[in-house]
Amino acid sequence: MTDETSGAVREWRVTGMDCASCAGKIRDAVGRLPGVSGVEVAIMSERLKLTLDEGQGAPEAVEATVRKLGFGIAPRAEARPFVLPDASAEGACGCGGACASGAPHAQDPGHGHAHSHDAAEPGAWYRTAKGRLVLLTGVLLACAWTVEALVPGPVGPVAFALACLIGLVPIARRAWAALRLGQPFTIEGLMTVAAAGALFIGAAEEAALVIFLFAVGEVLEGVAASRARDGIRALSRLVPETARLERDGGTVEVPAAGLRPGQIVRVRPGERLPADGEILEGQGGIDESPVTGESIPVTRGPGEAVFAGAVATDAALRIRVTRAAKDNTIARIVRLVEEAEEARAPTERFIDRFSRWYMPLIVGLAVAVAVLPPLAAGADWSTWIYRGLALLLIGCPCALVISVPAAIASALASGARRGLLMKGGAVIEAAAAVRQVAFDKTGTLTRGRPEVTDVVTLSGEAEVRVLALAAAVERGSAHPLAQAILARAEAAGAPELPAEAARSLAGRGAKARVEGEPLWVASPSFAAERGVLDAGTRARAEALEAEGKTVTVLFREGRALGLLALRDEPRADAAEAVRQLGRMGVSATILTGDNARTAEAIAARLGTGFRAQMRPEDKLAAIREMAGQGGVMMIGDGINDAPALKAASVGVAMGSGTDVALETADAAILRDRVTDVPAQIRLARAAMRNIRQNIAVALGLKGVFLVTSVLGITGLWIAILADTGATVLVTLNALRLLRFDPEARG
Repeated sequence: MTDETSGAVREWRVTGMDCASCAGKIRDAVGRLPGVSGVEVAIMSERLKLTLDEGQGAPEAVEATVRKLGFGIAPRAEARPFVLPDASAEGACGCGGACASGAPHAQDPGHGHAHSHDAAEPGAWYRTAKGRLVLLTGVLLACAWTVEALVPGPVGPVAFALACLIGLVPIARRAWAALRLGQPFTIEGLMTVAAAGALFIGAAEEAALVIFLFAVGEVLEGVAASRARDGIRALSRLVPETARLERDGGTVEVPAAGLRPGQIVRVRPGERLPADGEILEGQGGIDESPVTGESIPVTRGPGEAVFAGAVATDAALRIRVTRAAKDNTIARIVRLVEEAEEARAPTERFIDRFSRWYMPLIVGLAVAVAVLPPLAAGADWSTWIYRGLALLLIGCPCALVISVPAAIASALASGARRGLLMKGGAVIEAAAAVRQVAFDKTGTLTRGRPEVTDVVTLSGEAEVRVLALAAAVERGSAHPLAQAILARAEAAGAPELPAEAARSLAGRGAKARVEGEPLWVASPSFAAERGVLDAGTRARAEALEAEGKTVTVLFREGRALGLLALRDEPRADAAEAVRQLGRMGVSATILTGDNARTAEAIAARLGTGFRAQMRPEDKLAAIREMAGQGGVMMIGDGINDAPALKAASVGVAMGSGTDVALETADAAILRDRVTDVPAQIRLARAAMRNIRQNIAVALGLKGVFLVTSVLGITGLWIAILADTGATVLVTLNALRLLRFDPEARG
């Protein structure tokens, strides 16, 4: 994909990012390169995306810069862009440390947040560069303690100093690399200064302990970040790796990623579907829970669409592929979740801005604490330098900066597993603030398909006879009302009667010759014009219309045979959804183009307000008016309601995995369940509660230990524990959202 004015859009996978400061380092360093613009770094999906003018810069320069910072980097595979990286991969490009060209990757065992951002991320922690650093510093520290115990005198401090310096080398290298790239205020830099300062004032044992605890914290952060990614990564594993493709009268096993539209695949009972497709042969239950979160299998048969990742529960199926692997439903869901990281919440943007001046402020405060008391009051230099160094370690904003994206990523993954998609943190924050919900009626609150609700017999005709005659007139028509009459006749077992000269009467109904006589299915007004409605029948038709139903009259010349009332009925869970919204303090309103009687009848059944006979521009005006009273969510089909969806605080499209449902609105509900609307708001509110908790933990711990460090109550090793511990705590708290059930009504 290219832009003639700004260059080509490039994407890489970057391994080793554990916190938002990692992303910030990459963003700032790469953004300084010539020809680079629009840099976006996503921690959870390990993605670097930018626009590169190759006339001014080269992709190799980007990769070299990232490697200098200690991260692994490799171009994202275009064949399967939706597959998230697997933490068990041997290297960022699967080369185990060297590309085919023979050029080695940077395999430095450190980086810090001083994160040891190695290109390889094996599964076991002790096989990573971070893990090896923990083992090395732990052994050195144990050896130093042993030497001190066995050899009294000055040898012990020397052993601790050596342990500190050896462990500090990879961290100092990262600090130097960041400094050369214009980033002086990094945690690597703070760690290097703090450790060197501790050695200078004779606190060698504590300096070595701090290096070890820092390395342990890095491992814990890496594990926590990997757990957070697992929630998203699991989505890409829903599609099987292989498929049984029909070829030359038999089947052959091929990679599912290579399937193309038009090919035919076979699926056995109990197997996952390898692609989006259409059933050609077979009928049975399809478990779509991996895609939509719907726990009950649905019956699918020939001609019906099915999704990649769904499970054929009890029947063998023959399926024609309709979408390539990179465009199937699972792929688009994962891509949406990946891209959602770019839509950062206002809270996250504020914290990011805050952290940019917070670090220099902390450094300045630490210098003041170390220098002013000795200069102004003659205090002991060693004591106050020590306290200043502790402030440096406490001041790292990693826990605060990661508090929002970790919670957002967990909420996105949790929602995606349940068919609740939200396009980023900004949408989550807006959804949490919603106080009003506006529903489109047709296809949203209702099924979008009218049903025959009443059959009134006249002239002594039996109900099944009325249905058979009406079906004969309507057979062959694609009109929704005709289809509803045909469905009711079939369900009632009405006999199929032949019809001749069938034709549509525009705006009035339909006519055909049945059993040798003309027969009409038409509106009450047309029937009245033909003189076949007496006062009683007219009153009955008006009573049905007052209930919001569409009434048709079956009649022959001179006599009415029956009335058929039809209505697009509310979904089974619509009333429950409105009740749940009410308990959450959210009001519901129907915006519909239907007449006022129909809208009032539906609204009365569901307990909502309503506005009727609304054109698209009227809905847009209504949304703007409602927005003046607080956050408003608009639920529609993603096509006809596009202006209103766009104007709402949050526009939500309903639909089982359609392109429109996934790509037009701010959010999408893959299950056609109205109760997923309150569930989506519930999930957003839980995410914002989690974010507030994380911010409180991060700032609270910082505040407490800043004070205790200045007062001399806590020292260097407590400071580093507080910093790393806060980061791990907020990440683990964010992971709780992966288990949050938004359908619980408590």
